[in-house]
Amino acid sequence: MNDLFQSIPKSKDKEYSAKDIEVLEGLEPVRRRPGMYIGGTDPQAMHHLVAEVLDNSMDEAVAGYANRIEIHLAKSMTVTITDNGRGIPVDPHPKYKDKSALEVILTTLHAGGKFSDEVYSTSGGLHGVGISVVNALSDVLSVEVARDQRLFSQQYQQGSASTNLVDEGPVRNKRGTKVSFHPDPEIFGKTAQFKPSALYKMAKSKAYLFKGVEIRWSCDTELVTNDTATPDTEIIHYPNGLTDYLKSELNNRKIMGNTVFSNEKETGKERIEWALAWPDDNDDGFLNSYCNTIPTPQGGTHEAGLKSALLKGVRTYSDLSGMTKRISQITTEDIMAGCCIALSIFIRDPQFQGQTKERLVSTHANKLVEQAIKDHLDHWLSGSPELGKQLIERFIEKAEERLRKRQQKEVSRKSATRRLRLPGKLTDCSLGDASGTELFIVEGDSAGGSAKQARDRKTQAILPLRGKILNVASASADKLRANQELTDLIQAIGCGTGDEYSESSLRYEKIIIMTDADVDGAHIASLLMTFFYRQTPQLIENGHLFLAMPPLFRITQGGITYYAKDEVHKEEIISNQLSSKTKIEISRFKGLGEMPASQLKETTMCPEKRNLLKITIPSSHAVEAQSINTNPKSRADVDRTVETLMGKKPELRFSYLQENARFVTSLDV
Repeated sequence: MNDLFQSIPKSKDKEYSAKDIEVLEGLEPVRRRPGMYIGGTDPQAMHHLVAEVLDNSMDEAVAGYANRIEIHLAKSMTVTITDNGRGIPVDPHPKYKDKSALEVILTTLHAGGKFSDEVYSTSGGLHGVGISVVNALSDVLSVEVARDQRLFSQQYQQGSASTNLVDEGPVRNKRGTKVSFHPDPEIFGKTAQFKPSALYKMAKSKAYLFKGVEIRWSCDTELVTNDTATPDTEIIHYPNGLTDYLKSELNNRKIMGNTVFSNEKETGKERIEWALAWPDDNDDGFLNSYCNTIPTPQGGTHEAGLKSALLKGVRTYSDLSGMTKRISQITTEDIMAGCCIALSIFIRDPQFQGQTKERLVSTHANKLVEQAIKDHLDHWLSGSPELGKQLIERFIEKAEERLRKRQQKEVSRKSATRRLRLPGKLTDCSLGDASGTELFIVEGDSAGGSAKQARDRKTQAILPLRGKILNVASASADKLRANQELTDLIQAIGCGTGDEYSESSLRYEKIIIMTDADVDGAHIASLLMTFFYRQTPQLIENGHLFLAMPPLFRITQGGITYYAKDEVHKEEIISNQLSSKTKIEISRFKGLGEMPASQLKETTMCPEKRNLLKITIPSSHAVEAQSINTNPKSRADVDRTVETLMGKKPELRFSYLQENARFVTSLDV
């Protein structure tokens, strides 16, 4: 071993010693690596800050100390959340005697009242991490505490106290905590903005999840001028909890048996509440789950318990009712197909996967949920034998469809008499032949909702994807095969990939990428085009791939509306088509999800009015399929460009930027 060490030559690199070891103190680690705490610095992560503060107020409500929460979004992007709970303690902390408990909570990670069940039996906050992270990632944060009939206040900047705790004097008939914060532009960018619709939806979900709380939502009116679905003020209260939530989500959809299966069960200090129904229309269902009012979009052990309860309950009921024929082939997938479910649990010391708490991993939640739901399901089905029979027949039908698909291996277009459940969140069109049909690929459920309302149901299908897809130019084949978003996309299109591509199996005549008219949208579009070029180049060569061109601005003058695709187009319209004598109103679309369906249809989806860009391989690289297949040099040039811009080596992109920077004349940031 000594010989081995002696054989290592002395490094010529910079000296590496104890002085190079950094120790990050206080909230500095959060500002240095925000992604470790909130999952990133994109707009979605910024919304997570609001969730953390709101969760603390909800914990007070769930614990029985608050019944009212107020949320206000100002046009300055400052968010204020107020509750009438006990108020954060302001007395000196026994360990940090020179600081109040309030300052310790706001400036110290892992400081809070949620580590034991003495203060909160269940909680949704990050156990002392959440509000300190919000403070760290805000350029300004102010807090007011009404406690013991006195009002206290303190100001913070970038995670540090900028003032001492101030005793503002006595107050009567008032208690609780008020937190106002503004996300730091140094972290999230100068143009980062909250989406009122997202915060409003967040507020509604909290009110559904705990029927004892009233949430008062408000935002500055100009933030929702073009958003008819988001009010500027509303008092949100749902006395029937998840049942109200499910009915609002189902809207006017008719459900089997005209009955919602809902109930709740308490076991000690833990509680399970659920509501579910099977719509007659067989359209896509959903499973929205929560733990301690925290949404868990990636599911977890509580969802596993629910699925197990449904499968076991259905099989038990089938045995008792004598409907055992073909029941053994039913799986959880068949029962969940088209089912609309809301599940909420409150448990002590929940364990989540990752800091942003998107997946529950508490092992005991599985059995807790399974036992609670299965017992009630047995009684529910036994009390409605006709509905039970209809459900069993439905599940058997779903199982047969699933088995047929497995045998065929490729997804076939649904027939006129039977609606086939396709993978993912695809909302299909009704036309049976591919000719004249279009598939719109959109980013996120919000944009997908707007697109579904704006589409022509006969010819236009919608497939929402979750954010940025996998970059196939830099990912391994194993990662590509394991990626659910891409698997759903491949199955929805139906034509296969690579050597298995079949033009006759293509389910749509046009595949249209429709993303927001901003930098993130352009990035998602680039990733999708890279996917199609690498996996289904024939689809591009045969002229099936298009890029939608949604507008970035809406310009109104004298009752006439114009749409501009970018800043340059906006200035052209103002200069050439509008009069300077009357008022011009200009609004910028924040994304497709916030664009009213009527405007999305008029500007982007209606074939008679929209603009589409056809994606082709440049003519200098042989557009025609025959040429590109027989001219290796041309194909190699295209491959080299894709590898440079999207591949695994960042140094290639850096060199490309250096070589081409001189051609840039302006940047629209």
